[in-house]
Amino acid sequence: MTPPLSEVFAASEATWPAARIWEQDGFTLRDGQGGGQRVSAATAAGAVSEDQITAAENAMQAIGQRPIFCERGETAQLDAALAARGYKIKDPTTCYVLPIEKLTDVEIPRVTAFSIWEPLAIMNEIWATDGIGQARRDVMARAACKTGILARWNEKPAGAAFVGAHDRICMVHGLVVLPHQRRQGVAEWMMRRAAFWGQAQGATHISVLCVDANAGANALYRALGFEAVGGYHYRVTHD
Repeated sequence: MTPPLSEVFAASEATWPAARIWEQDGFTLRDGQGGGQRVSAATAAGAVSEDQITAAENAMQAIGQRPIFCERGETAQLDAALAARGYKIKDPTTCYVLPIEKLTDVEIPRVTAFSIWEPLAIMNEIWATDGIGQARRDVMARAACKTGILARWNEKPAGAAFVGAHDRICMVHGLVVLPHQRRQGVAEWMMRRAAFWGQAQGATHISVLCVDANAGANALYRALGFEAVGGYHYRVTHD
């Protein structure tokens, strides 16, 4: 059975964790410490008042974060209220899920994709080409059950990814393939290596979150058979 969206979000939180999470007046607030939008955005469980929104804004500003909210398809009232305050939609994202055995049915060629933790220097260099620097690597370090994936192709480094597991879901983050190694199947082998690792941790499903604007990645996940089970977007006042 496909995990509900709530379990996908729980796996995302556990495998890409904020430095601190706390509840305040109708909101879940996150201290991302520079680790990106997902670990910094505030979410609400239901309807909130204008005063509650203002309090959340103030709390984020108090820790040096710009106010940013995440709407997961369940808080339309908050979304409308933020729009009225001048918040713009940013980075609509689709949540994909696939039974993990769909990616463990093919043997991975030798010397193609490896599961490695701690990350090698070359993995950090590959991530850096896509803006994944120290603050995001600090997010990786906070996850409890994790590994990295290093891909090689044409006898040279090709890509890197971060993978975590929570309950029955294996979650892939930060998948980067170097530009000169793209369109050769590297990303698929990386996803398959992640699936083999996740299956060994007891996961029954593999999941990935993909920004809708990334047409190539969305096409890859759909071609692999992933099912879109929901999505989210951020609300910010400026880029």
